[in-house]
Amino acid sequence: QVQLVESGGGLVQAGGSLRLSCAASDRTSSRYAMGWFRQAPGKERDFVAATSWSGGSTSYGDSVKGRFTISRDNAKNTVHLQMNSLKPEDTAVYYCAAVRTYLSLVKTAANDYNYWGQGTQVTVSS
Repeated sequence: QVQLVESGGGLVQAGGSLRLSCAASDRTSSRYAMGWFRQAPGKERDFVAATSWSGGSTSYGDSVKGRFTISRDNAKNTVHLQMNSLKPEDTAVYYCAAVRTYLSLVKTAANDYNYWGQGTQVTVSS
């Protein structure tokens, strides 16, 4: 069982930056693929970014490519999402997710993940 706790959300003006963090409770979480998803009111949960357990492979949603960067620190059981050039349409609740993998794979579908954090609100004002 892995518990995930997100932090770093908040209110920022358009064009600004935020850095989200996700702390995992399992010391073996280095063997988990990790991802970030977001959900705006009335919309489906969308893929944002993901990384393999090694950190050597990453993937991004089309709307955040070139602006967001996912990274992980396996020694600290954390994964980060650096968000730059934020836009009002980035406003959503952001969720961290994890799934144990035996190969260093990237998972981009929400259904691939079986552990989720509680979410952190990101609001971008225009």
